[in-house]
Parts: sequence; structure tokens; C-alpha cells
Amino acid sequence: MTNAMLRLLIADGNDRDGRAKREAAIGSTTSQAFAAVVGDLAPEAACTLLNPADAVAGIEAGLDAYDGLVLTGSTLRLAEGGPAVERQLELMRAALEAGLPVFGSCWGMQVAAAVAGGEVGKNPRGPEYGFARRLAATGAGAAHPLLAGRGHAWDAPAIHLDAVLSAPPGACVLAANAVLDVQAIEIRYGRGLFWGTQYHPETDLDELAAMLRLTADDVVAAGFAADLSAVGTYADQIAELAGDDEAIRRHHAWHLGFGPDVLEAEQRRREIGNFLKHLAMVRSHKGRERDRVAR
Repeated sequence: MTNAMLRLLIADGNDRDGRAKREAAIGSTTSQAFAAVVGDLAPEAACTLLNPADAVAGIEAGLDAYDGLVLTGSTLRLAEGGPAVERQLELMRAALEAGLPVFGSCWGMQVAAAVAGGEVGKNPRGPEYGFARRLAATGAGAAHPLLAGRGHAWDAPAIHLDAVLSAPPGACVLAANAVLDVQAIEIRYGRGLFWGTQYHPETDLDELAAMLRLTADDVVAAGFAADLSAVGTYADQIAELAGDDEAIRRHHAWHLGFGPDVLEAEQRRREIGNFLKHLAMVRSHKGRERDRVAR
């Protein structure tokens, strides 16, 4: 996939404490991991990493210097409020009002929905830890470019307690499952366009395994596992799905009920690739417009 010269701003949804805990457990921050995925999908893209939860966000150039913004997942919760949350709401609002295309997963989608007037809170049907199962496109989502290449139903990495409970006015819900009515969404706000998912198409399987170990107490408290040992066993199986032993991969895929949507990186990252294609198209269109005006 070619996205020459794309300039992408990747905003880490975590505060300093969240970033430090994740880096200690996993070896990278959320924004670093997301940038690595972008690098695989679009090697020519230039990613600038940003920590908007901090008092000094660090945007050295204005938002108009970028082709798009990504807001990652986070351990923060909108209901808790505070400066770290407010700064990210302000960034999302500013980006969309400036007409910047934005992608967000999990926390990123919740922030965009809140800015646009949606309701975000604890999902009354419960959390998802590990995977969102049996995701399906809505009627509108079936033809939407964010979900291009997805099948009739798919599974995806997911870890969340909160969710978008009510879509913003005028938003288009693109995917849902039995646990949550808003699993993917398009939001138009100001001059901007937001595409997002509650699940994590950017998350690799070894990373997901580490995140499950990090949240093991919550997984047990939610009733998904009998004890911490069971979480560890499940996380080990997920990690081995990313390994080189094909026999083990086949065994775990059969045992856990996973197909190509989880096992194949290109398919698992489908929404990220589609967003990058969208950015490339927007950039190309702007270039043609500049050439036309110059003539």
C-alpha cells in the first residue's frame, strides 16, 4: 500500500501513569505500538507522536500540518473527568472543527462521540476482555469504506469497560454485536470526519496477551475467568497464536474458534488500512485542487 508523504499525528490516550505502566508491561506505549502498525501498512507515512493528556501537548506545528489524526485507547474514563480528559476532548474538537480526518479506537471513539453529543458510559451489558465476538456490519456499514474487506461477521481484539451507549446526532453506526450496539461509527462534526471502532484493529496478538495479563484482576472480577492462573493460560494461548509454531497455532485457533480475521495481520488491521487509504485519497484530492487553483 502506498501512502507517500502522509503526515499522521498519533495521540496517545493515556496519561503519564498509564503510559508508564503499559510500557513497563508491554515494552511500548500505545502510540508507539500504533505507529509501528502504520509503518507496516504505509512505510512512507511520517508519524508524529503526541501525549495530549499532558499539560504540554507538544504539537510543534499546527493541525493543518497533518493529513490525519489518530487517538488511541486509554485507561482513562470520561466520567472521571479532569485535565487529562479535558485536554483530549479539546484536541478532538479542534481537529474535527479544522476539518482533519480522525480515526480512534476504543477511548478515541468515545472521545469523538462525547465531543459530538453522544452518550458514553459503562456498558450495561458488560465489558469485553480479549475479543469482541461476532461483529457484524449494519446496513450502512456494509457499504462503508471503513469496513471494506470485512466479511459478514468477524472477531477483533477488544478490552473495554466503557462504550458509546448512544450515538451522536447524525452519526452513522457501522457495526455492532450482541454486547454493544455501537462497535464502529462515522461521525461528522464541524468540517471534520471521524471513523472509529470500539474494538482494537491495531492490536497485535502478543500485545493483546500482555494487556490481558495487565488487566487480569479485572478479567476475573468480570467473571470471564475463575482466577488469575486461568487468565494467564488464556493469554499464553493468544500469544502463541502469534508464534512461529504452526501446529500450536492451528491447535489454538481450533480450540479458541478463531479464523483469518484474527490470525492474519492484514485482515485484523483492516480498518487501519482503510483509514490510511482514505487519507491518501483526501491528500491526492487536495493536491489536485491546489494545482487547479494555481493554473
